[in-house]
Amino acid sequence: MSDSQKFPVAAHALAYLAHKEAFSADRAVASAELAASVPTNPVVVRRVTAMLGKAGLIGARAGANGGAWLLKPADTITLDIVLKAVNGCAHLGVAPKGVKGCPVGERIPDAVRAAITAADRAAHDRLGQITVADLLHGAHAAVEPEPC
Repeated sequence: MSDSQKFPVAAHALAYLAHKEAFSADRAVASAELAASVPTNPVVVRRVTAMLGKAGLIGARAGANGGAWLLKPADTITLDIVLKAVNGCAHLGVAPKGVKGCPVGERIPDAVRAAITAADRAAHDRLGQITVADLLHGAHAAVEPEPC
């Protein structure tokens, strides 16, 4: 699974667990059920839920009666925490090194680096304002991406 897909799968899985009110081991949701909701392969879900478990966001147990459940209320799990849990980032890339002696090449890399840093910070800050519960309740207004 690509790194770019870990965060959306993780956010979806957490929202699904909240929707199913899976707040304890006796309410655990199987990876196959989570995978059907995403939709993706159960192996993908298990990889992501393992990362969420390491971050202390969910509990999980393996086996025929296995599954995952939330360890924290959905309204306390912000998406910046989810992004960090799956080792994701909103990083836009790295500015090129530039070329000495070129009036643009010498200065633009620092300007591009600063712009990327500001955008990353803005994305992190915004994700910190959105909870898993917000995803379920539509409190986060969907924004249509602008065409490239």
